[in-house]
Amino acid sequence: MPSEFPDEIKIDEIQRPGRRNPGVGEALFERAGQGESEVARFLARWLDNILRIPGTDFKIGLDPILSLFPGVGSTIASGGGLIILAEAVRSGVSVPVLLRMGGNMLLNTLFDYLPLAGPVASAFFKSNVRNLRLLQKWQAGHQEAVRRGTFRLFLAFGGILALLGLVLFGLFIGYIYVLRTVFGVGAN
Repeated sequence: MPSEFPDEIKIDEIQRPGRRNPGVGEALFERAGQGESEVARFLARWLDNILRIPGTDFKIGLDPILSLFPGVGSTIASGGGLIILAEAVRSGVSVPVLLRMGGNMLLNTLFDYLPLAGPVASAFFKSNVRNLRLLQKWQAGHQEAVRRGTFRLFLAFGGILALLGLVLFGLFIGYIYVLRTVFGVGAN
């Protein structure tokens, strides 16, 4: 019966410690992680900028067109946006930037639920292009600028939420005041 193992192993190369040649798969993975993703660029272009409106420089993509079909269209468009988000995760984008990208997607998805006005808003908002730009800035080494912009966005969002909370609290106090003075509820 022939042996499955060779009798001797031929050494064809000896590498110094710390120096190694990556395999084909590793080299492709490293190269893909260094530059922007072709898949993300392709999806952002098709979802947000594939068709030019005749007579203008304004472009729309499949996202606002698909959102004219409730449910199914939004799901397909959001799926494309999720692939861009997954590419950002694979690239090692920080959590605050991922939250910003997710917020862009969420806002675009909320636009899709507004009849007729939603697709128009989606055509102007272009969440996939926004997310691609964030990903490209991150990959180009502008992580600090992206982080600062994200911090300012969250700060503004927090301020808006605080203002909204104050308005709601004021409305609640006004409601109680009207109930007590006009209707005599709770006044003994």
